[in-house]
Amino acid sequence: MSTYMISISNADVQKDGTIHDPSNKLKVKAFNLLKARFKPRKGEVRFFVTAGDEKLAFETEGYERHRQLHILQMISHYCVYLGLLEAQIHTHLPAA
Repeated sequence: MSTYMISISNADVQKDGTIHDPSNKLKVKAFNLLKARFKPRKGEVRFFVTAGDEKLAFETEGYERHRQLHILQMISHYCVYLGLLEAQIHTHLPAA
């Protein structure tokens, strides 16, 4: 399994951060959908995570044909880091 770096800018919004893969410079931004506004950007890949009451959005930053499996590994690493072991990853935000 690859090693990823996680940067979180503000301790108050702990679920907003960025996952970095130092081997290929891929970045995936995380957004807490309950506390932050998420506006999808054109040309980027996005996934959504639900875990209990938590709802997160993940979007690539500078997407350049990276494999989706690689992006999903980065997201699962982030969820484990946050302790969201029951996290489910979706391609679209599930209806409430």
